[in-house]
Amino acid sequence: MFVALIPVRGGSKSIPFKNIKEFNGKPLVYWTVKAAQDCPEIEKVYVSTDNKTIQTTVENFGLKKVQVIERSPETATDTASTEAVMSEFAQNYDFENMLLIQATSPLLTGTDLEKGIELFKQPNVDSVFSAVRQKRFCWNSDQDGYAQPVNYNPQNRPRRQEFDGYLVENGAFYIISKSLFLESQCRLAGKIKALEMAEDTYYEIDEPSDWSVLEELIKKRSAPKQSVRIPNIKLFLTDSDGCLTDGGMYYSERGDELKKFNTRDGMGFSLLKKAGILTGIITGEDSESVKKRAQKLNLDFCKCGIRNKLSCIKQICLEHNIQLENVAYIGDDINDLEVVENVGFGCCVPDADRSLKQKAKYVTQKNGGDGAVREVIDFLLQEKRFH
Repeated sequence: MFVALIPVRGGSKSIPFKNIKEFNGKPLVYWTVKAAQDCPEIEKVYVSTDNKTIQTTVENFGLKKVQVIERSPETATDTASTEAVMSEFAQNYDFENMLLIQATSPLLTGTDLEKGIELFKQPNVDSVFSAVRQKRFCWNSDQDGYAQPVNYNPQNRPRRQEFDGYLVENGAFYIISKSLFLESQCRLAGKIKALEMAEDTYYEIDEPSDWSVLEELIKKRSAPKQSVRIPNIKLFLTDSDGCLTDGGMYYSERGDELKKFNTRDGMGFSLLKKAGILTGIITGEDSESVKKRAQKLNLDFCKCGIRNKLSCIKQICLEHNIQLENVAYIGDDINDLEVVENVGFGCCVPDADRSLKQKAKYVTQKNGGDGAVREVIDFLLQEKRFH
């Protein structure tokens, strides 16, 4: 059994009552509470607070899984640790595993939490934390004040694409069992793994400057670039792994490859078929499960094992008298970049490679496998960009 604990204190010196201050049209705490509510693995979401106004605000969200619980004065001081809140909770509530979620990370999604739980369920994993990969060259100063490199050799400076970088906690969530937490009194213990989240989730709200940065980021997640003209779409294509699926690699006991698709994306393709739009999957992977999914959805094209996706799409356009300008495509990695740059409406998922996010005309709010494809379809239908 997984439960979520979201500590929400009334006192905040940097931003007074920041947890219920309006953030992109909703109280700040709403975004993480909603993410926990959206995660199917989480059975109950507990919001721990010492403040009646916060309690009323959260209860007014009307979310079924959510319960507001009282936080003692001892754990609500400026100096009280988060572990103190966790300990108080663990001693008073019955559960098996706990997700500590911080209300100051509004870019968190239910899909992120679901992926974290999947990682936690792997063999020999005792705790999990969320992180962002940073590709920066780090230095320390020695006792004489001289700078010393930490994670690279200045004589052999790697290129960014060849540099693994390092992981930084983004503070969004932590997962640990109740028994191990009570034994260690720490949110991370035993054998630890990190779930990498999208690069923009590096930020959490501590200071007023963080507020404006994050609010702009969350607005841009689902909004198309204002300067971009949205063309009429005649051909709708998507990559598979990371777009139609969550990008995970699953295997049965017999070694069969398994993929998790989203039914909402399937309904989206049905809507396109009714509108007379050609649809298809273009993927670099040669996968039988993808072919079967395309067949079930009655897609017009399923091109697997494609190394040059743009060339493949150009050939489809030539055969059906369609211009690249009238093509929509969703990708997630660098092998999709050339397509995203050249089609009329190139899109990507929020955890896509940074180069794609810079070039995409639309970055989905939903992650791959969580309805990202349907989101783009709904947006274009709403904008009446199919004919």
